[in-house]
Amino acid sequence: MRLEIGNKVAVLDDVLKGKVTAIDNHTVSVQTEDGMIFNFNEKELVKIDTEQHELTKFSDINNDFLKEKIQQIKPQKSFFKKQQKEVIMEVDLHINQLVKSTRGLDNYDMINLQLDTAKRKIEYGIQKRISKIVFIHGVGEGVLKSELHSLLNKYPVKYYDASYKKYGLGATEVYIYQNINE
Repeated sequence: MRLEIGNKVAVLDDVLKGKVTAIDNHTVSVQTEDGMIFNFNEKELVKIDTEQHELTKFSDINNDFLKEKIQQIKPQKSFFKKQQKEVIMEVDLHINQLVKSTRGLDNYDMINLQLDTAKRKIEYGIQKRISKIVFIHGVGEGVLKSELHSLLNKYPVKYYDASYKKYGLGATEVYIYQNINE
């Protein structure tokens, strides 16, 4: 795309648009509608043939520059296929999910039961080559979360807070490294 003085242009990563007033090498001066002049690299600008409000949703946009940019950005298909096949195991560590009744169990017994469950699931995930495990531990006072993080430090894993949108504040996502030398 070759810009010329007088062309209407829009800035790609901004809401500015205006007319080209000067071109020096790859630097283009653009005067906005309110009279301000800005300098941009020509790669940061796109030529406007038709004003946006004149376009309808049924318009056929036939911009060669746009098609060229879309083809450059096309994602690698194999990357997305890997993510779609990724297995994520969810483990709910709430005590009422692990035992029928907490009668006769004190706090020490309950947290040990929860950590033993987490340990078994981590080892199972490593053995079965599951790349991600989400441990749902709840918010509470944070005792189970801190003990879980101490346990996870003993394994070849990386852990971080799970998706807030999906799990809230009470979950930890664990990524298990698959190609480690044992």
